[in-house]
Amino acid sequence: MPIKRSAAKALRQSKKRELRNNKIKVNINWLRRQFLKAVVGKNKKDATDFYLKLQKSIDRAAQKGVIKKNTAARSKSRLYKRLKQI
Repeated sequence: MPIKRSAAKALRQSKKRELRNNKIKVNINWLRRQFLKAVVGKNKKDATDFYLKLQKSIDRAAQKGVIKKNTAARSKSRLYKRLKQI
């Protein structure tokens, strides 16, 4: 337990940020799974739709600092390669 009031506030803030960041990451992972299912199923329309949604959420997460910018760029590049395999 934190002793000082400022430490207690910092702990509350970090818990809120952790919940928010985890929610964003879970959404990205869900979209990624849906995208990969569509790619494996050779469903180009669904894969394209999921790719666009996934790209948007990855960019937003990178902008907010949930994931690093290079990580976002690398994952978008890999996903685009998978999309082009269809």
